[in-house]
Amino acid sequence: MTLVPKQGPVVAIDGPAGTGKSSATKQLCARLGFTHVDTGALYRSIALLLRESLGMTGAPPEALSDIQMEGAVEIARGAHLEFRRDVNRNPSNRVWANGRDVTEEIRTPEVSMWSSRVSAIPGVRSAQLALQRRLGCVGRTVLEGRDIGTVVFPDADIKFFLTATPDERARRRLAELQAGGKPAPSFEELRAQIVERDQADAGRAVAPMRRAEDAIEIDTSSMTLEQVVARMEQLARAKLGL
Repeated sequence: MTLVPKQGPVVAIDGPAGTGKSSATKQLCARLGFTHVDTGALYRSIALLLRESLGMTGAPPEALSDIQMEGAVEIARGAHLEFRRDVNRNPSNRVWANGRDVTEEIRTPEVSMWSSRVSAIPGVRSAQLALQRRLGCVGRTVLEGRDIGTVVFPDADIKFFLTATPDERARRRLAELQAGGKPAPSFEELRAQIVERDQADAGRAVAPMRRAEDAIEIDTSSMTLEQVVARMEQLARAKLGL
């Protein structure tokens, strides 16, 4: 891939689901005055649109044939995806797909599992790569995902890789769902989903999840969100000269 030149500093944050990437990214952006480009939300949006187009909102992704899954490629190429800020709503960084706010819809465990399979399709990743690169190249941006530091922005100015134990990540996800008043699977089911997602993300043939050699790894298992963000901010400011 020929890299489009960056117009300013770019921060890459990678790691598996449930490690606090999204929350840490939002707070880090607020502290640095950078823009948040949530790449995972883009894939989740495509997964949501695919489920709806197939009329299979209640089915697991394993139920789909390879031909059905390829429909995600056309969706990825044709969908209009964007981020909009709405300071009157939480979260303020809203995700819009084809003129519709899908911020809450894309955060269910079911869409998460669909997203893992959809994001492994080469045609989907190719379609999204150019968009992610374009959104990030404006500079003063933070991109969060699973292959930002290795594929999307191998030239990022500073890279982080967040980790946490499966048990801790399952506890966090369960608390998040319960706090939001949403139906929640059991702790054991959530943990199994997390382990399955990790294996799928790390084992896929295209852009597998892995820590970039020059990424700074932070284990968030026993850290508060404030501690994680403070550490990242300290390192980012030192590296970027802010």
